[in-house]
Amino acid sequence: MTDYTRLTAAQLADALASGETTSVEVTQAHLDRIAEVDGAIHAFLQVDAEGALAAAQGVDEARAAGEPLGLLAGVPIAVKDILATRGLETTAGSKILAGWIPPYDATVVTRLRAAGMPILGKTNMDEFAMGSSTEHSAYGPTHNPWALDRIPGGSGGGSAAAVAAFEAPLAIGTDTGGSIRQPAAVTGTVGTKPTYGGVSRYGIIALASSLDQAGPCTRSVLDAALLHEVMGGHDLMDSTSIDAPVPPVVEAARRGDVSGMKIGVIKEISGEGFQPGIKRLFDESVQLLVSRGAEVVEVTCPSFEKGLAAYYLILPSEASSNLARFDAMRYGLRVGPEGVEHPSAEQVMAATREAGFGDEVKRRIILGTYALSAGYYDAYYGHAQKVRTLIARDFAAAYEKVDVLVTPTAPTTAFKLGEKLDDPMAMYLNDVATIPANLAGIPGMSIPNGLAAEDGLPSGFQILAPATKDERLYEVAAALEAALHDSWGAPILAQAPALAGKADN
Repeated sequence: MTDYTRLTAAQLADALASGETTSVEVTQAHLDRIAEVDGAIHAFLQVDAEGALAAAQGVDEARAAGEPLGLLAGVPIAVKDILATRGLETTAGSKILAGWIPPYDATVVTRLRAAGMPILGKTNMDEFAMGSSTEHSAYGPTHNPWALDRIPGGSGGGSAAAVAAFEAPLAIGTDTGGSIRQPAAVTGTVGTKPTYGGVSRYGIIALASSLDQAGPCTRSVLDAALLHEVMGGHDLMDSTSIDAPVPPVVEAARRGDVSGMKIGVIKEISGEGFQPGIKRLFDESVQLLVSRGAEVVEVTCPSFEKGLAAYYLILPSEASSNLARFDAMRYGLRVGPEGVEHPSAEQVMAATREAGFGDEVKRRIILGTYALSAGYYDAYYGHAQKVRTLIARDFAAAYEKVDVLVTPTAPTTAFKLGEKLDDPMAMYLNDVATIPANLAGIPGMSIPNGLAAEDGLPSGFQILAPATKDERLYEVAAALEAALHDSWGAPILAQAPALAGKADN
């Protein structure tokens, strides 16, 4: 009997189209898997079994009636809890939104429903997407399926863990500074951040509006391309949406040909500060691309070294503005101050934000408010935006010489839960390689490229392409994935020890 939870989304799509199985059967298999292992993984905050099965039944009936369906029709999916889902609680991992049920869908969710993809539920995340480990969720941390005492990355650790634990074949994440790519790296999955504006942000609870971007979390490059094609495209509801067709990502993923391509290795993000096993796997992956016909060129991007500092001024500044809407007056949590019989609106707001926001959110609001305050705006936020411009110029200069850039995705493998919780700076450094892409608005992808010798945990290989040239990510990633699978004999998740049986063994 086929275990449908172990198939890729592309394989499931073929099985559904051929009549080998039904969407109800596939969806139920994943719901059973969630029931079996998610008590240990905690990838999901809400599971919508009734809604998922109803959607699956609708797809099966449409297929039986001969109606035209999309490639992924009937393939179930998990959605990060930062995207509004009509009729399903959406919390952004925060107590301040506990119990909030949106009256509308995010555009991405609308497109998933239109494509006939049953939504299994909402995945765990760092509160308001602030974090690199999913430990800042108000509802408890998610555990890495490779080692349950390790972090699954963040902020979208729930989506990555759900895919890695075979609880969902596909998931939606969001990436503000690496929150799709870094979790992908530490869980042995594939994660893509499309070009800024390539996927609608309408209905995504905003962290930093100039940085946020939704994207696919999958187990293969082709699956990522198929999902990217469904969720991407212009949206009138998003003023930053690019008015252009989705790049030919599926065609590129199926082709996977890097012969004649120039691959740029960034001098500033390739060695110092990276775990030795990560560096070794990166170098080996670059040589695999060379063996497939690519040419390697070293490039320099000097402003990247200032990227982390600029990001942690720009993001908190935008977050402090965006999170001002959570004022206890319109929706979400409402708490009155103790001992005050007739509190003012300001007192209720202060008490609610104190009770509803976690420590990391408060830390970033304070930092952002300070950076935007009179007398400090130009000194901090203004200078950070200048660095952002320099980083964009570095990318532009590099892409005059090469087709794509490559780096390790994260400097280390998954660290232990609690190891960096009390050291924000150490936590922030996890995003050193992923942040520049968000600052410049370019697309990036992480694919698994092996297990680090030090601890046997997954490493990620990051590919960066010029804005709107997302198909180059898939071309390079598919070529490298094929070469790696040839050497491994099977996808990397086949080696995950915590998935051999029940995840709580």
